[in-house]
Amino acid sequence: MSHSGVLKQADVLFELDAAQLERVVSVCQERRYALGDVIFEENSASDELFVIAQGEVEILVDPSLVSDHPVGRRQQTTIATLRRGQSFGEVALVDQGLRSATARSASHDTHLLVLPRRDLMALCEGDPVLGFRLMRNLAADLAMKIRNTDLIIREKLLYAQRSPGR
Repeated sequence: MSHSGVLKQADVLFELDAAQLERVVSVCQERRYALGDVIFEENSASDELFVIAQGEVEILVDPSLVSDHPVGRRQQTTIATLRRGQSFGEVALVDQGLRSATARSASHDTHLLVLPRRDLMALCEGDPVLGFRLMRNLAADLAMKIRNTDLIIREKLLYAQRSPGR
């Protein structure tokens, strides 16, 4: 499938017309990863948005960063598995801060389309309609991910409260 076809299916690029999609395609790069390859680490600096063209990506967090219990060995926890058409990396794209999680390839042949922040922002400034749609879609995607993460946290807290020995 072409980059344009993949991006047309991407949640974050919903309602972009053909000309706008082609402008986005013109700034994207493709990267490939094998099973288990780390795409980026939690707390690393980066300013790229990723769209999955093929394969799966796990999003992982280090629970010791938010726990008051000492953890001997850092054990990352998978909080989401993303598939074709889904995007990730938008938190660092928006605030230019550190990565809030680790992203790792969860399939043998993962293809990602990479959209650098500088190029995306230039597209948004040059085409305010594209910029509005992209930012609206990013906000909706982030809201959905926050809600899902909130549910996972509530589930874990309830399980911890019901566990014997507490």
